[in-house]
Amino acid sequence: MQPTSATPRFAFGPRNFRLMWLGLAVLAAGFITMMLDKAEYGEGFLGLTLGPILLFVGFVIEFAAIMVRSNPGELAPVAPVVAAPPVVTAQPLATPVVIVPPATSARPAYKRPS
Repeated sequence: MQPTSATPRFAFGPRNFRLMWLGLAVLAAGFITMMLDKAEYGEGFLGLTLGPILLFVGFVIEFAAIMVRSNPGELAPVAPVVAAPPVVTAQPLATPVVIVPPATSARPAYKRPS
């Protein structure tokens, strides 16, 4: 058994969490901007243009927070290379093989519930 390190390794680092919080803040600003529109049914500039743009930018930031590496200098792990299995060519058998089915009993192997 190999010794394990005392500190666990997480998928997300501090950089990822900062980006996530920034994305959530931009999303909240987008929703609040759409609520602040004074036009009837929110059909003004804030509700139809600025709010949705902020929401789109917030979702892009969230996507980037998930996809960005926490340590840019760290290389991604590479799967080990497995050698290909040897190629076996089919050769004709010297004698034919006859497969005989096993002998069957006259009674069934199970009983049906009555």
